[in-house]
Amino acid sequence: MADKLALPADYAALLGDLKTQIRSAQIRAALSVNRELVTLYWQIGQAILSRQQQAGWGAKVIEQLARDLKTEFPDMKGFSPRNLQYMQQFAATWPDAEIVQQLVSQIPWGHNIALMRSIKDPAAREWYARATIQHGWSRNILIHQMDSRLIERQGQATTNFGRTLLTPQSELAQQLLKDPYNFDFLSLGGEAHERDLERGLLAHLREFMLELGVGFAFVGSQYHLEVGGEDFYLDLLFYHLKLRCYVVIDLKIGEFRPEYVGKMNFYLSAADDLLRHPDDAPSIGLLLCHTQNRVIAEYALRDVNKPLGVSTYELAEALPPELRGQLPSVEELEQEFEGLGGGERGQ
Repeated sequence: MADKLALPADYAALLGDLKTQIRSAQIRAALSVNRELVTLYWQIGQAILSRQQQAGWGAKVIEQLARDLKTEFPDMKGFSPRNLQYMQQFAATWPDAEIVQQLVSQIPWGHNIALMRSIKDPAAREWYARATIQHGWSRNILIHQMDSRLIERQGQATTNFGRTLLTPQSELAQQLLKDPYNFDFLSLGGEAHERDLERGLLAHLREFMLELGVGFAFVGSQYHLEVGGEDFYLDLLFYHLKLRCYVVIDLKIGEFRPEYVGKMNFYLSAADDLLRHPDDAPSIGLLLCHTQNRVIAEYALRDVNKPLGVSTYELAEALPPELRGQLPSVEELEQEFEGLGGGERGQ
């Protein structure tokens, strides 16, 4: 057997560097192709739009154009009559060539179609386009954020960040919090307690993290802190990678009450002393209540020195009481499924 080739000591480092460079080049190439494609679609859309306005082109002409382009470029996809109509709509939606080059050409074509179909307001459409680039949203996540009216909820929490955090930390923290939070993946009955809400959020942690937004890292639930020889537990503890601070979330099943602020202030003091690294920013608290009176919340936060926000949340609508007893339980469905499977095996 031939001896194994003796590699230089720095070979592994060189290989790692080359892999990184190649992957970066692949990403740049893919982005470049997308920019060229979206720009091409905009140019085609502009040409069609111009002919429609000047010569009254109709659907029949576009259908013929689609056939001719497919014949001339058989290996290229995207020249269906419907997609040509999207191109025309795309050009009408984004008339400024500079915005196309600097913004929407960085977004895949499917994202652009979703934006055109869902958002009519130009300013809102641009906001979602920039957020897509900033956060790297997939098309499905973009659609989810538009359906949940994210632009209307972002930065709307009641907070004291303007007094308790330095700029730009305060502005970033304000924009990270929403009001209300959309927990449409969760349904709770009228007799639910805070622990039921917590268990439900943990059972749907992926959806919960998506609603919280980019940058939140889950640390734990019922996170234990010992203060003065006594035990205390934080409902939910996160760390935000961009803010570089811990985020303590306290869950409330009912309406916001002023006394909740004192308890959260205590939690933040303890978290800063026991968890915070010297390089970390001050810990932030978020009280999540089912409802809030904003005036009362603003008064409650006015003289608090710890950074704290108050937001509400919306749940999926529970089934009406008259229907709850008419639907099969999970156990009944499982038994029915097992019975069907057993029947098939016995044939």
